Amino acid sequence: MRSDILKKDIETLPHRALLMSTGLKKEDFDKDKPFVGVANSYNNIIPGHIHLNELTREIKRGIRDAGGVPFEWGVPGVCDGIAMFVEMRLSLPSRDHIADNIEIMVLSHSLDGWVGVTACDKITPGMLMAAGRLNLPAMILTGGPMKANVSEGIKHHPIEGFGLVGQVKGGRMTPEEAESLLPSMTCGAGSCVGLYTANTMSVVTEVLGMSVTKCATTLAADPLKKKEAYESGKRIVDLIREDVRPRSIMTSNAFENAIRVDMAMGGSTNAVLHIPVIAREAGIEIGLDLFDRISRDTSNLCSIIPAGTYEMAEIDKAGGVSAVLNRLKDKIKDSPTVNGKSIALIAARGDVLDDDIIRSLENPYHAEGGIAVLKGNIARSAIIKQTAVGEEMQVHSGPARVFYSEKDLLAAIEESGIDEGDVVVLPFQGPAGAPGMPEMLTPTDALKGAGYKRVALITDGRFSGATTGPCIGHVEMEAYHGGPIGAIQEGDVIDIDIPERSLNVQLTDAEINKRLEHLRFPERDLTPLLEYYRKKFKGTNCYGGTYESISD
Repeated sequence: MRSDILKKDIETLPHRALLMSTGLKKEDFDKDKPFVGVANSYNNIIPGHIHLNELTREIKRGIRDAGGVPFEWGVPGVCDGIAMFVEMRLSLPSRDHIADNIEIMVLSHSLDGWVGVTACDKITPGMLMAAGRLNLPAMILTGGPMKANVSEGIKHHPIEGFGLVGQVKGGRMTPEEAESLLPSMTCGAGSCVGLYTANTMSVVTEVLGMSVTKCATTLAADPLKKKEAYESGKRIVDLIREDVRPRSIMTSNAFENAIRVDMAMGGSTNAVLHIPVIAREAGIEIGLDLFDRISRDTSNLCSIIPAGTYEMAEIDKAGGVSAVLNRLKDKIKDSPTVNGKSIALIAARGDVLDDDIIRSLENPYHAEGGIAVLKGNIARSAIIKQTAVGEEMQVHSGPARVFYSEKDLLAAIEESGIDEGDVVVLPFQGPAGAPGMPEMLTPTDALKGAGYKRVALITDGRFSGATTGPCIGHVEMEAYHGGPIGAIQEGDVIDIDIPERSLNVQLTDAEINKRLEHLRFPERDLTPLLEYYRKKFKGTNCYGGTYESISD
């Protein structure tokens, strides 16, 4: 074990004295007691994290009962919903920071393994990145979804507030009417109720085999969550003693399974942003073409908020992730899990308890999965959640309306400056251009809330898991790197064809190149961290690889 270096001889005397100053006893240095880290992302800012201290206590109890010695430290967490209010977009950069945080703490203190306690958007992928990077025994406990408030048969939750902003700006609701709904949108502990990014990545974690079965959908308030925490604490000690490491669990098969389940459930477009980066840390390259191939070959079996009506609590009651795996069992590739059982066995034992909440392959909500990858003269690749797009907007042509900030777009909505049929373009929102690749839930929900039915949005930024409608993001190359999205001007006609996977502007290559010669970059006020992040992504795509690695 790595912690043996602290237990061997007289040279470790001062190190042991320092550790005993924290409360350790002499017997804690016995060679059969592994040192286990607990990376706790508790804070009282994010609803998904306010209960994580309680879960961490259970994890540490499990570690002690299994004969390990737990060490806890804090990991930062950003609430994307709150962070969208501010101009400095540090959410996506925080993902990389979290991976670095865990690397620093685990390696600096010679820990034998660790458990990540997480819930929300960038914290979970950051922890999975660290697991693949360090390849020391690890597992993840996700904190669970919140429960929606139900009033007169209508589900209420915090994220609906973004749509109310659009309704006010579009003149469909008064500010007073919107304010009156605030109490009903308050739900308590847990990650937001639908299959937004937080719950999407919890599902991905479970299918990858990095968390215990049912972890992704067990509600934050469910007593079972504490039991899962205790079991995770005991299990990590077993993984250390058996020398089971993340790269033996997060295999190529595991990543394909995770993508397939995500397509079947209709998860966030941010999964496409995170999965390739996590895989790369585990030594596996995943191109976007794999997402599209699996999506074409996987029916959409769930209708979950925001694309549908069901919340995660209902998915849990219907059997959870293992029930979805059961529907897909003939397409699931075998891979081990932290449970000690193969994912194929978990799929075989999965039990579907509601045939509408988790439909059969013979009766899907959509013939294809949640995500489509579009290509054309605007983009080498772009991402859209196709299951959240109405039939009338699957194919669309319209004039471009170009904005360089969300603030300007929101002002145009308020002034009725957007017409039905327009294609809103927001360039310079990528990881280098923004920088930080901010989420675009505010403008997308503002358009929806204002009542627009036939307005598309294209950006080199990213979307919240809450985004619905014809919203195309992750455009690569991004404008900051000379991508054609930066050449689009007011009135240019843009053609979108989701079934054919195409995204084009009616300009010749010569016209695009001529415009790019005179490209002007918006000025940004940057923090030192955002300056660093811009440099990191200079010449790199939003998936952390070269532009050639976008496709297989």
